[in-house]
Amino acid sequence: MTDLMTPTESRLAATMAPAKTTPTFLVVDPDHFDVSYTINPWMKPGVWQADPARFRLAARTAFTGLTQALAAAGAKLEEMPGAAGAPDLVFPANAAVVLNRRAVLARFRHPERQVEEAVNLAAFQGFKARGLLTEVIELPFGVYQEGAGDFIWDATRQLFWAGYGQRSDLAGTAAVAAQFGKPVIQLELATDRFYHLDTCFCPLPGGEILFYPPAFTPAALSALRRAVAADQLIEASDEDAARFCVNAVCLDRTIIMAQATDRLRGVLSERGYGLSEVNLEPFILSGGGAYCMTLRLDRA
Repeated sequence: MTDLMTPTESRLAATMAPAKTTPTFLVVDPDHFDVSYTINPWMKPGVWQADPARFRLAARTAFTGLTQALAAAGAKLEEMPGAAGAPDLVFPANAAVVLNRRAVLARFRHPERQVEEAVNLAAFQGFKARGLLTEVIELPFGVYQEGAGDFIWDATRQLFWAGYGQRSDLAGTAAVAAQFGKPVIQLELATDRFYHLDTCFCPLPGGEILFYPPAFTPAALSALRRAVAADQLIEASDEDAARFCVNAVCLDRTIIMAQATDRLRGVLSERGYGLSEVNLEPFILSGGGAYCMTLRLDRA
């Protein structure tokens, strides 16, 4: 693993675009979604329980809005059912890391989410049987790595950015990295408010990195700035981060995210990006946004 790439190397990598594939995303039906426990500071079970019927309806509306935005941007969708007792299954970014039709399944730190592991294993074995994947790999017990939320592929640089220190640990990061043989830049997360890398870090298709600096340790920020040219770094504001705008899905020049601030909308527009904004309030109440609610299956 490495935490170094010079700005010159970064720009060179940006010219080596991988072959295009049809963007295919896993989503999970929200019928069993609720906020019934607290494993991150965003989760507010009391708010949900004050009006669960309204929030269930709002969650369905938000999910429909997200899937419509993905389809409008040219994505294909694979939808799997939810499961009773696993409300956070609706965030499949945490289910696995997928590249070149190989999936490494997550090991979750919190018991509340460990119930998802068996569901994910069965689902991904089904994807393999259908030919969507060629291999499904289980990590050993005793390590923690929570999928693509903490192991983000950067297509421009052909490397992974790996978050650790809150949910995923270094042993889990190393175990996933060993399966893919790609460069990995490790970024330590500084606060449980931004517990997965995808809550505070988003590589954009043009090579820019949208990120929220307070979520990272000083060493992580130094590693990021060594690897990415200053003019490619876009800092999110407190409000951008609180709205889960950094937790976004990128398809060509379209960025699908929760409702953006005027400032961020302007910054991204100046860079040539168009936003597709979705009201994701019920899922933000659990600490998740657009990226959390998807897992790209066709990365190559």
